[in-house]
Amino acid sequence: MTTLSVNIQDEQKKAQENINAQGLRVLVCSGTGCIANGSLKVIEKFRELGANVSTLTAHDKMTIVPTGCHGFCEQGVLVLIPELDVTYVKVHVEDVEEIFDEHIVGGKPVERLLYVDPKTNEHVKKSEDINFYAKQTRTALANCGHINAESIDEAIAVHGYEALANVLKENNPDAVIQEVLDSGLKGRGGAGFPTGLKWKFTAANKGGKSYVVCNGDEGDPGAFMDRSVMEGDPHKLLEGMAIAAFAIGADEGYIYVRAEYPLAIKRLRKAIKDAEERNYLGKNILGTDFSFDLHIKEGAGAFVCGEESALLASIEGERGMPRPKPPFPANKGLFERPTLINNVETLANIPVILLKGAKWFASMGTESAKGTKTFALTGEVNNTGLIEVPMGTTLRKIVFDIGGGIRNGKKFKAVQIGGPSGGCLTEEHLDLPMDYDSLAKAGAMVGSGGLVVMNEDTCIVEVARFFMNFTQNESCGKCTPCREGTKNMLKILEKIVHGQGTMEDLDKLEELAVAVKDGSLCGLGKTAPNPVLSTLKYFRDEYIAHIKDKKCPAGVCAAMKTFTIKEDECKGCTKCARTCPVGAISGTVKNPHKIDQSKCIKCGSCMSACPFKAIKQS
Repeated sequence: MTTLSVNIQDEQKKAQENINAQGLRVLVCSGTGCIANGSLKVIEKFRELGANVSTLTAHDKMTIVPTGCHGFCEQGVLVLIPELDVTYVKVHVEDVEEIFDEHIVGGKPVERLLYVDPKTNEHVKKSEDINFYAKQTRTALANCGHINAESIDEAIAVHGYEALANVLKENNPDAVIQEVLDSGLKGRGGAGFPTGLKWKFTAANKGGKSYVVCNGDEGDPGAFMDRSVMEGDPHKLLEGMAIAAFAIGADEGYIYVRAEYPLAIKRLRKAIKDAEERNYLGKNILGTDFSFDLHIKEGAGAFVCGEESALLASIEGERGMPRPKPPFPANKGLFERPTLINNVETLANIPVILLKGAKWFASMGTESAKGTKTFALTGEVNNTGLIEVPMGTTLRKIVFDIGGGIRNGKKFKAVQIGGPSGGCLTEEHLDLPMDYDSLAKAGAMVGSGGLVVMNEDTCIVEVARFFMNFTQNESCGKCTPCREGTKNMLKILEKIVHGQGTMEDLDKLEELAVAVKDGSLCGLGKTAPNPVLSTLKYFRDEYIAHIKDKKCPAGVCAAMKTFTIKEDECKGCTKCARTCPVGAISGTVKNPHKIDQSKCIKCGSCMSACPFKAIKQS
C-alpha cells in the first residue's frame, strides 16, 4: 500500500462545491456538430442575458457550461438545464431570449423547443424520457454532454482520476491487468482482441523502455465515436492511458489523432496541461514512483494509419505503411520497444471498470462480448447521432427504438456496419445480436462502430462501389493484392453501375474479392472486400438486374435512367429544352417535345424544370 500526496476524495468534494456554487447550470452542447449549427452564438447570448439573472429570478447566478457532444446530433443545438428538468432541441440564437424570459425567469417551459416523440406526437421535457436516450446504457459516454469538457475540476467531480489514485495506492500492476481480463473487455477499435490479454503480453516484456499508444485515428466514413469522447470527456481517456501505463510498466505515451479533429486536439492539449499541473500526469504522479509523460501526434488523415503498425510508423516520422507481423507491437513496437496500442473507446472504459469492478462490466452484454459499445448511427434513420448500448443489442432496437425508424415512412433495406471494413446486414438480420461472433457469421463485423442505415431507395451496388472507391483511394500500395486487387474490383463495379457489366465480371469480382481478402498484408486490406462480398451474398439479384436488365432497381444509377416526355401532358413550354445542357430535347413552342436518347446524359435537369410533370423517369 502506497501513501499518496493527494486525497482524491477531498479533491472531489472541492470540485463538487465549485459546481454547486455555479448556481443555475445551463449545459450547451459544444461538440463539433453543434458548433457547426451555431452553439457558440447560443452560449454568447445566454451569457449576455445571464448577467441579470440574480435580479430577475430566485437564482443568485447562472453559469453557461459548454459541454461535449450530447449524442443526439439530429436535434442540435441541444440545451440542457438539469435543475429545471428540461432538454431543449434545435435551439438557435434567436430562441435564447425566449428560453430565458419564459422559462428561466417565468417558470414556463418553451414547448415548441421540446423534443416531439414521432410515435405519440407529444412533447417530451426530460432527456431520460426521450427514447433516443432512455434505451441507451452509457459507460464510455457517461459524462459527455454533462460536464465542461475543458474543466479538470468537473472531471474530478464525476470521479475522474479516482481509479488512477486507487491503482497507485494499491501498487499492484498484475492485479490491474487481472481486473481488465476478468471484465471481458475486448478492443473497441475493430478487431475485438481481449484487452487484458494484450496488456498481459506487453507487460511480459520486463525491463527497458515501453510505450502506451492511443489510436484516435478514426477514419471510417460516418464514424465519430472516438472524436466525441476526446472532445467531451478527455480526462477519462488520459486516466485510462495512465492506468494502462502503470499496469504494463510504461512511462511514456502518445495519442495519435487525425488533424481533421482540431477541437479534440485543442481539448486534449488543455487536458494534458491541466493534468500535469495537478500531478495526475508527469513525474512522480501523486507522490509515487510512477511517472507518465503523454504527447499528441497529429496524423495527416491516411485511413491506413488506423492499422496499428502503420500508425507506429507515422509516429516515428516514417510513411504510414503496415509492417509484417510478427513481431507484434507488444514485443517490438514504437521505436522497436514493447508497445501497447488501444483505441479511444477501449481506454475510456478502463477507469469505469476499475471503479465499479469487473463483475459489473461483465454483467452487461453477451457471453462472448461484455460491456457496452458506442455506435455512430447515421443514414436514412429519424434519430441520427451517437449511441451506446450493451453488446448484443439487436439491430431492430437500435434502428427502430433508439433511431426512431426510417425517415419519411420509407422501408428499411439494409445497414452497413463497420465502415469500409465491415459488411451489409439486411432485414433478416434485424434481430441478430450485435456482437463479434454473430456479426462475423453474417459476413460483417462490429468494427469501430459506424452504422449507416439505408432505405428502399438505396442502390446496394452503388454502396459497394462507394466503399471500394474509398478503400482503393486509401490503399497505401505496399502489397500487390490490395493495391491492384481493389483497383480492379473498383473498375468492375464502375462497369456494372454504368450498365456495361457482364456476368463474367460478376464472377471475376467475387474471385478478386477472395484473393484480396486472403493475400493482403494488413487487416485493412484483408477486410476491404467485405462490403462487396456481403452485398453479393444478400443482394446478388440487384447486381444481376444491373447486368442483365440494364436497370437499377432503386433508380439511382444515372447511366441506367431513361427520361421520356409524355406527349399528352407536354404543353410545349420549351423549359426542358432550354435547360438541357447537351441539346438532347427538340420541339416547337406549344407542341410536344422529344428526348434524343443517344444524346441524353441522364442528368435529370429537364425533369426538374418541367412545370407540368410531363417528364418521367424509368
